[in-house]
Amino acid sequence: MNWDWQVFCKETTTGEVVTSCFGQGGDITYLDWLLSAWGWTLSVALLALLVALLVGALMGILRTVPDKRLVFIGNAWTELFRNIPLLVQIFLWYHVLPSLFKPLQGVPSFLLVVFALGFFTSARVSEQVKAGIQTLPRGQRYAGLAMGLTLPQTYRYVLLPMAFRIVIPPLTSEAMNIVKNSSVAFAVSIAELTMFALQAGEETSRNIEMYLAVTALYFVSAFTINRLALVLENRVRVPGLLGAK
Repeated sequence: MNWDWQVFCKETTTGEVVTSCFGQGGDITYLDWLLSAWGWTLSVALLALLVALLVGALMGILRTVPDKRLVFIGNAWTELFRNIPLLVQIFLWYHVLPSLFKPLQGVPSFLLVVFALGFFTSARVSEQVKAGIQTLPRGQRYAGLAMGLTLPQTYRYVLLPMAFRIVIPPLTSEAMNIVKNSSVAFAVSIAELTMFALQAGEETSRNIEMYLAVTALYFVSAFTINRLALVLENRVRVPGLLGAK
């Protein structure tokens, strides 16, 4: 098998090899394109993760409060978004919702994918947050209320600081998954890594090199998130909590 890693140093327009592997004068190389696609992948993943954490945490909290109406809202959100395939949700946001809601017609497809991926992942985050809160002894909630704290204050100062320490490991997995799931953005022509591999492979007939490079960047992205989350977990870990050391 003949490898041709020099393909990344070729200009996308002329096919000529550039010594620096980076395009000049407006021409880009496949390496430029690859790094740009990586940037789009990380942008989609990080923004979607922010949406997922904010919305998922809120829904997870609602599912643990005494008010049945709020519990219903949290449960309905979670069941809706976790039971529809991600790719279907992407198409709904891209093709259907803009037709039903006119303001969405001016929203860039990039943001539509962010919302689709963020809301899909928020259902999973909701499950993790709910489990983290329910893991805590009930006495902690009662103690906060007995001290005169309101229910929101009890959540803010007593329950959530402990619960979020518990759910950091499963949330790490969700953060890694959101990077990998961002690959579905190619379905609506977002120029991320998977789209790059498809198009660059067709143009150069070097599918192996393109897909191996993309695979390596997905691995680096997910592994970096894993290491950063491990550092965070060690910094906020409470000794003696659920086996923590």
